Amino acid sequence: MKPIAPGTVIFHRHRGYGVLTAVNLLTGWVSARFGNESRTLDLNLSTDEVQHADGEAILFRREPPERMPHARLMAMVRELHQAGYQKLYLYSWPKQSGLHWRWQLFTGPRDWMQRPWREGWYGSGADYNFNPVMGWGDAPGATTEELVHALAKFDPQGLAQALGRDEDHTAWFATVCDALLPHYAYSLGSDHQQHSQQQTMPQHLPVIAVRQRQGDYTGPALDWPPGWERLWGPASFNGRREQLPVVRHDIIPNAFNLPIP
Repeated sequence: MKPIAPGTVIFHRHRGYGVLTAVNLLTGWVSARFGNESRTLDLNLSTDEVQHADGEAILFRREPPERMPHARLMAMVRELHQAGYQKLYLYSWPKQSGLHWRWQLFTGPRDWMQRPWREGWYGSGADYNFNPVMGWGDAPGATTEELVHALAKFDPQGLAQALGRDEDHTAWFATVCDALLPHYAYSLGSDHQQHSQQQTMPQHLPVIAVRQRQGDYTGPALDWPPGWERLWGPASFNGRREQLPVVRHDIIPNAFNLPIP
């Protein structure tokens, strides 16, 4: 679509040709002057069927823009899994506020804690909020197919390391994508408010909406990635972690032999 700005000549089916005097792409409202009219007319790009002077429609997304790219990344990873790149993993850590979050792609062994870092394969909200691209030559709003081609062109050696089979993770990831996309993404974080005081991992995979004003997730409960629970131990889930007793050796007589946890 062609860019629009004050001074762009437009066409409206009821008013004819006019000129934009103000543009607000955050809300989708524009102001235009038609003919010899002294005052401007406010128009909504989503509903008023505004066109360029050559007849090309000016379209505007009605739903709020995504505040984080995790859903788009999930769709891209699922596409690559189907193409045989099953050793590609997405470490996703969005926050409820939508202001501070991280994501990282990595390949090779499925080691969530010791993830190899490659240039362009990770990002944060501090960058994406002002420049909504992933970092490997993609354009804002790129489709899943465009993201795949851009990544393959940017780092073919890195993507080649993802070739291989990981059937357990691929099946889990496909189930999660079917349940969440396109409006939700998963988080591998355990720092949710309802669990922070208990210091426990949530029983099910946390889910975050990728757009503002998106309702809470009401779909089926999702499992953590294969092998994730073994990283923290079964006592870290389902609120089963108990407060360990505090043993003060400065007040316990030497004759007492207490086991130290």
